[in-house]
Amino acid sequence: MAQWTSAVGPAQLARQLQAQQPRPAGPGAKKPPAYRALADGIRLLVLEGRVPVAARLPAERELAVALTVSRTTVAAAYEALRAEGFLESRRGAGSWTAVPAGNPLPARGLEPLPPEALGSLIDLGCAALPAPEPWLTRGVQGALEELPPYAHTHGDYPAGLPALRQMLADRYTARGIPTMPEQIMVTTGAMGAIDAICHLFAGRGERIAVESPSYANILQLMREAGARLVPVAMSEGLGSWDMSRWRQVLRDAAPRLAYVVADFHNPTGALADEDQRRQLVDAARSAGTVLVVDETMTELYLDDDVEMPRPVCAFDPAGSTVLTVGSASKAFWAGMRIGWVRAAPDVIRSLVAARAYADLGTPVLEQLGVNWLMGTGGWEEAVSLRRAQARENRDALVAAVRRELPEWEFSVPRGGLTLWVRTGGLSGSRLAEAGERVGVRVPSGPRFGVDGAFEGFIRLPFTVGGPVADEAAARLAAAARLVESGAAGGGVEPPRSFVA
Repeated sequence: MAQWTSAVGPAQLARQLQAQQPRPAGPGAKKPPAYRALADGIRLLVLEGRVPVAARLPAERELAVALTVSRTTVAAAYEALRAEGFLESRRGAGSWTAVPAGNPLPARGLEPLPPEALGSLIDLGCAALPAPEPWLTRGVQGALEELPPYAHTHGDYPAGLPALRQMLADRYTARGIPTMPEQIMVTTGAMGAIDAICHLFAGRGERIAVESPSYANILQLMREAGARLVPVAMSEGLGSWDMSRWRQVLRDAAPRLAYVVADFHNPTGALADEDQRRQLVDAARSAGTVLVVDETMTELYLDDDVEMPRPVCAFDPAGSTVLTVGSASKAFWAGMRIGWVRAAPDVIRSLVAARAYADLGTPVLEQLGVNWLMGTGGWEEAVSLRRAQARENRDALVAAVRRELPEWEFSVPRGGLTLWVRTGGLSGSRLAEAGERVGVRVPSGPRFGVDGAFEGFIRLPFTVGGPVADEAAARLAAAARLVESGAAGGGVEPPRSFVA
């Protein structure tokens, strides 16, 4: 019986490998042989989770043709990977990826580290901040006071608690977009909302247009749903969308869905202007594409003089073209798994009906907590606290990176939780690998792209400040030195314990 659970085609693997930047050689060092460079490239893809464990690799001849190298080179690379524990083979079953005994299974997303791993490792992988107390505690206490009437019911509310649906509808109306509670469905986080939308609108094999780069976890969710991702390049810096590219993709590819983050885009921090929003809605409507707009960062403007454009759904008030997704996870706390969708009533009914085969509903207590916060003014107080914390962290991280790594390039976003950094010609994948070994966890650029794009970038979140930001930047500089010296594959002294 075969030991592999998925397969990687030769063309796909070749694209991912060719997008990698070559490992720099140290002073006086010779260029590694071709087989060693190939083995190192595949190992990096496995360690990053971009080629999953137990994935069948192409046959030696197929990969040799795709890479335009000799079959001997591929055979030698596969043999090196087998010797290192990253490949297993069996006659008649092929070769499939593995990890050596004792190595942690690589993650395909950006999930947070377990608390026990935080003593010696600074986690810059997850863009989430601690809860804004005392508002979390007050929200839970308020929810407990309102819970008794709901405890006498079955507790399943597939569309969400009526009170919270009304609250969210009123908040959209206050923003200038008249909304009825029938246009709202409460979900288990924004990921739950987008997962439900993808299953309803984009079956296996359907095209979904996505910003390039885009949020890594959403890209992975769409891949695993069987979608065919169509990347649309962003403008340089914080210019947000390139509308000529969007019009061309929507016209030529006719994707069923398009996923965008208009407000403080993850990972770049870009803010789309009002004219771009209007043009994108018009282009999506003309192409028959449903536009999924992620508003999870909307309230996280960090500079007081930021003028927020009207929401994208303001240009499609009925919700027939634009499906808006919101969440408490970024603006309030990631542990508060409450999200929502705003759309036309018939779309909401379809989403609710499909939910019977998924999670049935969202926890009542958490919905009551968010409703209490929004109804008492506690939400605004908590979000204000969150902005101040993120602003302080942003400024500290920017200063530390500029001091330790002056050759790295980035534009400072005016909101959101992430900094998109060009790493001075170094491989983001190699920096991520070296960073783990010097005590800082950072996601590489290709996690946010399609088929190996953005190898020269990493994403840094505004989750640490003060001395921790200084130490994180120092460890990133140490990782960069390892990559520059070509020693990223060798042993280094483990980092000292560092507790914020």
